[in-house]
Amino acid sequence: MSAEASEERVAIDARVTGRVQGVGFRWWTCDEAEALGLAGWVRNEPDGSVRAHLEGPRRAVEAMVAALHRGPSAARVASVEVTPASPSPEPGHGVRILR
Repeated sequence: MSAEASEERVAIDARVTGRVQGVGFRWWTCDEAEALGLAGWVRNEPDGSVRAHLEGPRRAVEAMVAALHRGPSAARVASVEVTPASPSPEPGHGVRILR
């Protein structure tokens, strides 16, 4: 078994603030997360932030958190708040845009 296959599966909830709506942030998040093999969802919040639930191998989740601090080129990320979450009992595939 490869190291990645045996790596601990983790989940996070992230809230990203700044200029993150209307700049393709949700689509970019889906593309980046899927390239890392993560599952979850992303959505716009009424307060102008973007919230995401992401899960997968610990190193991939950590890489995604680092990417969220950068965001797509048109975004201006002010902060990324990350809280641990519970991984789904049946992990899905891919990242969905909820709204």
